Amino acid sequence: MRIWDANPGYLDRKRLLGEHRELHGLFNILSLNKKGYSRHPETLRWVGRLPALCLRHQLLLAEMELRGYQHHSPLPVIEDNPVWPDTWINTAVEQFDLLADKQRDETSARIPLPVNTQQLWAQHKYSVMAHDPALYSQLGPEVAHGIYRHDMEGLAEKLVTTLRQRPSPGHLHNALQHMWGYISDAGTPVPQNDAALLQSIGKLAMQEQKSYLLNSTALSELQAWLP
Repeated sequence: MRIWDANPGYLDRKRLLGEHRELHGLFNILSLNKKGYSRHPETLRWVGRLPALCLRHQLLLAEMELRGYQHHSPLPVIEDNPVWPDTWINTAVEQFDLLADKQRDETSARIPLPVNTQQLWAQHKYSVMAHDPALYSQLGPEVAHGIYRHDMEGLAEKLVTTLRQRPSPGHLHNALQHMWGYISDAGTPVPQNDAALLQSIGKLAMQEQKSYLLNSTALSELQAWLP
């Protein structure tokens, strides 16, 4: 049983669909007090964290839909900021290493596993902008020549915890506007709502093969937070 802390975009098809299946099993164990795997370390760290588990499901669902997978097993939608597990089975970097080993011969992951902090930051920039613009401004210089220049572990954990908090509608809209500015031509009409805007960004990024956006966590992660 495995619920990853890494963004679902890093998971190949097998890992993405496998986590979704195991998450539903874990939800049933915790919500129905079933005994199967009840003492498993992954189960134990989610005890009392069902709202966060449902939010992880939303993130998985957003990534699945982005890749064109069908989904017919909803869980409750959580409106507030849930309490996430305070323990990790593996650190953030250890999870990247595990995925690199498991996905050695797979090419179905949307986002390449990062090899340095600069690549990791580039993949998360728009997501951080949506969640915490002040942190976005702070992290850029720290990754370039500051405390996170070579600290992959510290940066990875900072990004995971930041993206677990619900972004304000204004900050989310601002990040989408920046993404739109990167992909659209001058004078192109802007879609009227954020859901349509994100969908248009994804379509244009695919049509023009803009790897900077296609490799961004925001392309699916922000979908999970839209109304």
